[in-house]
Amino acid sequence: MNSPSMDDLSTALYSAIGLTVRRLRQTATPDEPTLPERSALARLDRLGPATAADLARIEQISPQAMGITLAALEERGLVERHRDDEDRRRSVTTVTEAGREMLRLKRGARARIIADSLAGGFTAEELATLAAAAPLLQRLAEKI
Repeated sequence: MNSPSMDDLSTALYSAIGLTVRRLRQTATPDEPTLPERSALARLDRLGPATAADLARIEQISPQAMGITLAALEERGLVERHRDDEDRRRSVTTVTEAGREMLRLKRGARARIIADSLAGGFTAEELATLAAAAPLLQRLAEKI
């Protein structure tokens, strides 16, 4: 079997991932966090406490934009900011229990949408292929 060209593969992945993200975004409710807010919240949940500057660097946005994002999350009680014990000039942000619960519920709802879609039309072989591809897609996302 011939391997696809990098251009063909990247175009196919971009198209498929983009469509998946757009469809999942359509399931959003008006009171849920925006995509940048969800991304920052999920990052804090995975990595632990971080400064706004650290998060901005990881998310590849300006520190000012991250500050606005964190302020919105803090206002809704999804994160808390505290002075850094080692450097009192810096603030460190952590996810609250309410933030963790919101992430859990949203992940669960979107995962159920994907699970329902997988159950309704994929063969066992196709499911195995998708299971093998999931870690590779995760690694690809982390490298972008």
